[in-house]
Amino acid sequence: MTIRLNSKITSYEVVQADDDKKVAPAISAIQEMHESVQRPEHLEGTTYKIKTPGSDHAMYVTINDVILNQGSEHEVRRPFEIFINSKNMDHFQWIVALTRIISAVFRKGGDCTFLVEEMHSVFDPRGGYFKPGGRWMPSLVGEIGDVLEQHLKKIGLIRTEEDDYQKAWLEQKRKEYETHRPQGQTDANCDDSTSGYPPGSKLCGKCHVKAMIQMDGCLTCLNCGESKCG
Repeated sequence: MTIRLNSKITSYEVVQADDDKKVAPAISAIQEMHESVQRPEHLEGTTYKIKTPGSDHAMYVTINDVILNQGSEHEVRRPFEIFINSKNMDHFQWIVALTRIISAVFRKGGDCTFLVEEMHSVFDPRGGYFKPGGRWMPSLVGEIGDVLEQHLKKIGLIRTEEDDYQKAWLEQKRKEYETHRPQGQTDANCDDSTSGYPPGSKLCGKCHVKAMIQMDGCLTCLNCGESKCG
C-alpha cells in the first residue's frame, strides 16, 4: 500500500520486531532466471531429432528446463541447458562449443530468444538443404536454431498469434488450386518430401518453404500467405 506524505517529516523511529509489536511479513521476491540459480537434481526436458540429407546418422537435441516459482501464480519455465548427441563425430568440437555457449546464455537470464535469429542467419558455404515438407534450411546450425525456436514456443517464451481467418483463406486457396490443376502420377523414385504443395512450387522468401504458386495473376505462398501483390 502506498502512503502519500503531504507534510515535511519532523521525526522518525525504527520499528523493532518484538513480541509487543506486529511487523508485517516481508513479501517474498519473485525468482527470475540468473546465473546464481543452482541446478536442481531433476530437470524436465524435451529431445528433438534432426536428420539431415548430408549425414547417415541422426542428431538428437535435448533442452532441459528449470521451473521457477513452482506452485505459485508466478510459476514459469525457462531453458537451463542444451545437449546435442550423434554417432557422427565430424562436428563434435564445434557442437560441444555451441551447446556450452547456448547453455551459458540460458543461465545468464534475460531474453534468450535472440539466439533463434542469430542461428537462422548462419549459412553453410556448401549450400543448404530442404527438410521433409519442403522447408529450406541454410545450414545445420540453422536447423538447430529451428529446434530451439520450436522449444521456446512450446514453453511460452516466443508467442505467435494464430490467425484463423488466414488459415481458412489458405485452405480455400489450396482446394481451389487442387480442383483446377491437372492430376499427374508421381514417379515411384521421386522425392515426395514437398508433395504437400503443388509440383513446381517456388521457394517462399518469408517462410523458406517451396509453396509459392501463381494464383489470380500473383505469386502466393500456400504455407504462410505471403503474396507478391501485397
